[in-house]
Amino acid sequence: MQTTAATDAPDSAVLPTRRSASARRDPAPAGPTVTPPSGDAEAGTLAEAAMTAALGKIRGRVERVTGLLVATPDGLVLYSDTRGIEEGSVEDHSVAAMAAAAIGLATQFTGQAKVGAPRAAMFEGVSGYVGVFPVEGSFLLVVFGEPDITMGLFTVAARQALSLFQQAILRLRVHTVRAVRRAYFEQPASTDAGHVQDHSPGLVREE
Repeated sequence: MQTTAATDAPDSAVLPTRRSASARRDPAPAGPTVTPPSGDAEAGTLAEAAMTAALGKIRGRVERVTGLLVATPDGLVLYSDTRGIEEGSVEDHSVAAMAAAAIGLATQFTGQAKVGAPRAAMFEGVSGYVGVFPVEGSFLLVVFGEPDITMGLFTVAARQALSLFQQAILRLRVHTVRAVRRAYFEQPASTDAGHVQDHSPGLVREE
């Protein structure tokens, strides 16, 4: 006795259909394209003006301080307020270069003495005092002091000027961040041409 397995008749082949263009979904845009604010030169000019004004305020506020100068760790002048210092005019570029050299020697000296990284380099001259303070590894603050005071009084005045300078840096950073955020969100959103398409009705092939 033979048995045969029943087989279903194959279904008719289903032809693929083309969906209309209007039914296709384009990928959602990632969002408005905002161009970051430009104008680094203008921002640098404003920062320089703000820091120079801050040095003038510090000099006028702290007694026994006759001048201030800010330099980079490699000895380039950033900002200065050294006007009116007695015993002739101060050569800012030379002072900045020597400030970097002084901190470099102080670093070697304190390293050999096993007392850690230097916080300041102080000098007493016949006509006054000068101190160099590293600030956050990014700046050197040079403080000039008047004569006829003790090293202790100059140290107190110089560290007060250092504290005010650090506060001025913090205020400038906060102002810069706020200005960048405001400029960023005020930029008009640009229209992405790739997201604008002319949808024409497509053909649907049916059998």
